Amino acid sequence: MIVAINPSLHSAEAGHSFASKGNPFWRLLHESGLTQELLGPESERRLLEFGVGLVSGVQRATRAAAELSVSERRLGADRVARLVGKFAPRYVALLGLTLYPVFFPSGDERGPGLKTSRLGQSPVFVLPNPSGRNRAYPGFEKKLVWYRALADTLGRRKR
Repeated sequence: MIVAINPSLHSAEAGHSFASKGNPFWRLLHESGLTQELLGPESERRLLEFGVGLVSGVQRATRAAAELSVSERRLGADRVARLVGKFAPRYVALLGLTLYPVFFPSGDERGPGLKTSRLGQSPVFVLPNPSGRNRAYPGFEKKLVWYRALADTLGRRKR
């Protein structure tokens, strides 16, 4: 299960996740091996065919995730925790380094990668946000490294 922060205004208007043309989310999934086909926003329901679920912590669309209040983020984390309890995914991937402290306020495992923290029974993996606004991980290749690491963890790496 991949957990996004919240939808962009463009995605909300389009009715599909990661709908902005410049957002490399769908390419990152494919190039890493997490999906065997290059999907697009209009095909997001097909993610389940590849064993990938996608959920937003907060459902309110914003221009930038920074517009969300702490309480909205916490309520979103509670909602996602309930979904994880219900569906018991093999792994939970938090999409964006800012999500880890929302889910684990006293946790000290910062940065991307596999964590010792669990959400329910599911191990947690943190991925860089795919957005072009992500200055900590600029460019496709700097993000792809971590998506490939998740694919390796799941035994799905594209060779």
